[in-house]
Amino acid sequence: MQNSAVFVPHFHWDREWYEPFQVFRHRLVTALDTVLETAETDPDFRFTVDGQMAAIEDYLEMRPENRDRVAALVAGGRLAIGPWLILLDEFLCSGETIVRNLQMGWAAAADLGGSMPIGYLPDMFGHVAQMPQILARAGFEHAALWRGVPGSVGGHAFRWRAPDGSEVRTEFLFDGYDNGLDVLLVPDQIGRALREYAEMTAERWGGDPVLAMAGTDHSAPDPRLATWLRRAAGDGRAITIATLDEYIREHVRDEVSTVVTGELRSHVRGNILPGVLSVRLRLKQRMAVAERTVDHAERVNALWSRRDDSPFLSLAWHKIIESSAHDSVVGSGTDETADQVEARLAEAAHTARAVRDAALAEPAALVPSDGYLVVNPLPFPRTALVEVDVAAAAAGTVLVATAGDGTARPVQPTAQAPTVLGDERVDASQLERVLRRIHRRELFGRLIDHYELTPGSLVFHLAEVPSGGPFDLLILRREVAAAAAAHPGEWRVLTLQEARATALVPVDVPASGLASVRVGPGERPAALMTTPATATARALSNGLVRVEIAGDGTLDVTGADGTVLRGAGRLVDGGDRGDSYNYAPPGQDVLVSEPVEVSVELLEDGPLRSRTRVTRVYEWPAALSSDRDRRGGRTVATPVETLVEVRAGEPFVRVSTSFLNQSADHRLRFHVPLPEPVAVSASAGQFAVTERGLTAEGGWGEYPIPTFPASAFVSAGAATVLLDHATEYELVGDGSELAVTLLRAIGSISVNIHPLRDEPAAAEIPTPGAQDLGVRVESRFAILPSADGWKGANAVALAEVFRNDVLVTRGTAPAGGHLPPDTAGLRVEGADVLVSSIRRVGDAERGAGIEVRVAAMSDTGSTVRMTGAFTEATTVDLLGRPLSATPVADGLDLALGPWEIRTVVVR
Repeated sequence: MQNSAVFVPHFHWDREWYEPFQVFRHRLVTALDTVLETAETDPDFRFTVDGQMAAIEDYLEMRPENRDRVAALVAGGRLAIGPWLILLDEFLCSGETIVRNLQMGWAAAADLGGSMPIGYLPDMFGHVAQMPQILARAGFEHAALWRGVPGSVGGHAFRWRAPDGSEVRTEFLFDGYDNGLDVLLVPDQIGRALREYAEMTAERWGGDPVLAMAGTDHSAPDPRLATWLRRAAGDGRAITIATLDEYIREHVRDEVSTVVTGELRSHVRGNILPGVLSVRLRLKQRMAVAERTVDHAERVNALWSRRDDSPFLSLAWHKIIESSAHDSVVGSGTDETADQVEARLAEAAHTARAVRDAALAEPAALVPSDGYLVVNPLPFPRTALVEVDVAAAAAGTVLVATAGDGTARPVQPTAQAPTVLGDERVDASQLERVLRRIHRRELFGRLIDHYELTPGSLVFHLAEVPSGGPFDLLILRREVAAAAAAHPGEWRVLTLQEARATALVPVDVPASGLASVRVGPGERPAALMTTPATATARALSNGLVRVEIAGDGTLDVTGADGTVLRGAGRLVDGGDRGDSYNYAPPGQDVLVSEPVEVSVELLEDGPLRSRTRVTRVYEWPAALSSDRDRRGGRTVATPVETLVEVRAGEPFVRVSTSFLNQSADHRLRFHVPLPEPVAVSASAGQFAVTERGLTAEGGWGEYPIPTFPASAFVSAGAATVLLDHATEYELVGDGSELAVTLLRAIGSISVNIHPLRDEPAAAEIPTPGAQDLGVRVESRFAILPSADGWKGANAVALAEVFRNDVLVTRGTAPAGGHLPPDTAGLRVEGADVLVSSIRRVGDAERGAGIEVRVAAMSDTGSTVRMTGAFTEATTVDLLGRPLSATPVADGLDLALGPWEIRTVVVR
């Protein structure tokens, strides 16, 4: 078999990168035109379309007349399409987004004749630990990839095992996805070149034929390829043209014994370009917002709405998945590309928000308009703080919140709105112009409750919820016209609104459920059900966590078990002479960690929330010098505001940072010193919590800097940091500090000479937008101290609480009516259980159901108890295909193995 070779014609298509999407699509259409013509002309030709349906969809949008041609080639086994919608960056989106990517790609391929059943992942910058389980639970037996494989793999294949034990046989593209191109450089010498390549790599192939991937980025194979290979197929060597699927299923025979478990982030055989985790922060934040918004929209639509908004939800998911491409959300493209990705993610969030708000409007119609509907998107009960606009308390009264069952809760006013919205003097002849501001009953964003019309004076009284009876604009206009005629001259027009306040209210909300609340005057404050949040000038506490602000502006955080994290929030700014792919410190770096000025301002002192603002001013170098191995001498005074917040009942401290970036070519990190050094860290993301050491495996041409990805939280020893979006972190100081990156500002896609990478990752194209100059950089996270680490701290559930606010909307029923009773939705109980999706799904035979996806985020497994308004349940695979009926008895009990992902449809 060593005398044989299989060529796989293909291309790798970055949908957008150093050119924006539409420019690349123009090239794509030309390339696929060539592929179709070649395949139809030469019966030996095969083509693999990069494992992503986006290329086919983008092509057929421009060439709809070629749909049948594509389908015919797929049916004949000569064009391999799917299974992904797009080749994603696995670390910069949620695990649920990975699943939806596979589902949408598989479905799109099915419409054209069927998908290639290979988890093809050729160019991702490393691979998440749970990818083998995702593929296996979708029915896949095989994967193929390049980057991230550890040095322990010596052959051309290995068994890749997920934390739960699932495995897929994985073809290792050890020389990249273009290894066949060097053999094809001189068509008349293909036989000789192939023989030399086979001899050089013989130990990799064993008894299997050489796999020659005949393709590269953004170009179709030469139409003469099959002719060349037929001519070279002599001298006792068998040469075959095949799809990747055909090679794996029909040509390889050797048993695969090497097993690799978990994530693939080794640098041994290919660069994994870890700097993409931290460049262009706004794209990572936009991705998290879009994913959360569509997830919330699906949940409330499934549980509380009669609308079928699946087309809008599919559109939102499609745009999110498009943006997850490995040259999109990563930020390694041009400024044009980054702008387009950011806009696409915003559009996804807008689409999902419309579905969410329409779904909320249905239960809001049962809540009086002087009350609020509060909806919990999480499948466990919680007490949430909501901030609402209410009528201010009159003298001698206090504000009290009343729930649907009559329970009274305390209220914390946070702001008072002005009562005078307008005070102007106009001539009587101009009064009609003033009235044109009124739209039916709305004026200045409020509603007219009543008005007073006296000679020379017109006073409007506005309210959020009018109580003054009907209002007729035509009558008002007639009355004002008559009064103006009778009293010419100057008039005073006064616009007043009722005294309004913004207030914090605690609301108990059932699992996935609805609650309502009304805020009004009371004679005495209601009792707080937990220890209040308090604050002094330099300390905040709530009985579960305490924060003391040191003289340098850092935080000493003490947990309920007495664990103390001292000096948290130390900011360290250094130079970065790298690019969008890899961080690189200047040869003579200047680290700035001490502020030149510190001020502390108490904002709120409880009882529901206490807040303090710490402002630290730093002198950061404005840029690198002309010698890029030095930071420049000019500095810029940069105030960094840190908002420190403690809420009643929460065992963590919320922290947000904000500053106007005025410096280029630098990296800023938020440090959390640890009580004692540690050797491992753990981060949550994509259905797993992954442990990592202090180093990474090096090799190839890239220095293995140990910066790692985290999505929901990162934990090291006694410190756990809950995260708002995907980011990078590193254990520094020999494991004594956890550093989370807040900003990495760079000015080029790639640099030709990089101190931590041997070869350029792309062309040296300027990206001034990636410097984030003049941009207000904002980050939010939470610090959770616990001697028992993330497991003992219940970090899986608390990360969900931190990332997912309740949804609040004003009621629309007539004011003054009774608040409806609280209503529970779907409840999921279990330690360290993640619920990644709750959505409505259809079934032609049995009707609509609700699909719930859960994952055991633990190496010991989890027992799950699911309750709600359902009487039957079916376990399905990740493509939605039924596997088995699951007994239901007053709820559903599931025993999940360690790190297991389970999908159930309930009806």
